[in-house]
Amino acid sequence: MIVTTQKPLDEVLDFISPYDNILLVGCDGCTQPPRGIREARTLGQLLELGGKLRGKSFTFKATTTAKQCDPYLTASMLKPQIEGADAILSLACGIGVQTLAQIFPVPAFPTQNTHFMGAEEREAGILEERCAGCGNCLLAVTGGICPVARCSKGLITGACGGSKAGKCELSPERDCGWVLIYNQLKRLGKLELLKETRPPRDYQLKGWKVTA
Repeated sequence: MIVTTQKPLDEVLDFISPYDNILLVGCDGCTQPPRGIREARTLGQLLELGGKLRGKSFTFKATTTAKQCDPYLTASMLKPQIEGADAILSLACGIGVQTLAQIFPVPAFPTQNTHFMGAEEREAGILEERCAGCGNCLLAVTGGICPVARCSKGLITGACGGSKAGKCELSPERDCGWVLIYNQLKRLGKLELLKETRPPRDYQLKGWKVTA
């Protein structure tokens, strides 16, 4: 099960303000509360109204997938619908957003903050962490690649400077998360996002109890 909460509408509107045609993608998978086609359509209506209040007109198309984190399933379901879209808004968890960003050439933005991810035990396999459930999703400003999960140090303000040939200094077999972010933002023409400053990470959003 994955638990998410809705990002503020103003924050989501800021993400999509440079774009006109938005594909809203729900997920019928494990997110609680459900974030499927009904929720995608409702969010589209709210964002359309919010855009008008800002003097901006958007065209929204709502759809959903059975499991957004499955790249093969998601690609087959969404490729016929992506044509004409300038950007994608995902109602899935952070893993779903990153899957969309990996598959499609347009920017993918989160509409949710992911707080918890848990599942029943399954037989051992090879897994790669893509979302740390930090409670304040940064994927909109990092090219759809999570710095908390993909950087060994969980840095949210840029690279540490210790990577070599695109690999992490702590795990030489592991790609440097911030090199991946840089390359993705360069591909999207959004390198200016690296110049933005962000406040320190609030660990209480993850549900951790922080004491002095």
